[in-house]
Amino acid sequence: MLASVERKVAIVLFVLSILYLFSSFQLPAFPYAIVDADALPKGLGFLLIALSILLFVQNPVEDRKKSDIKKDEVWMLLAVAGLIFVYILLFELLGFVVITILFLLVTSRLLGYTKWKTLIAVSIGFTLVLYFSFNYLLQIYLPQGILPF
Repeated sequence: MLASVERKVAIVLFVLSILYLFSSFQLPAFPYAIVDADALPKGLGFLLIALSILLFVQNPVEDRKKSDIKKDEVWMLLAVAGLIFVYILLFELLGFVVITILFLLVTSRLLGYTKWKTLIAVSIGFTLVLYFSFNYLLQIYLPQGILPF
């Protein structure tokens, strides 16, 4: 039953999603919020449960060996994990707009995207749409950091 790596990972993800969902139900409710603070965590928790169940029931990948994973892929995963850690550390200090644009630029470039004009346009456009959507439409304020708005 648990012969494949995918099924073992699915069970771990299922347990983590249950713990995450339990924690998200502990968040306090705010009476005057349009979208409450617990909406996104609860949605992500349910999504993670559904995806872990799908991972468990799908057909396992055929005989994957440890040697199939290349060292450069491992270093790439570690580099992206490091960038996510730096993003989290600098989120409050630099603010959502600045750190997200930098994160998208550096991560996309690291992963091999080379068209700079498109990369810059998408990074800035996506970040600003998210920022203004959260701050002005949903009234969920993101950290402004070093920017005056």
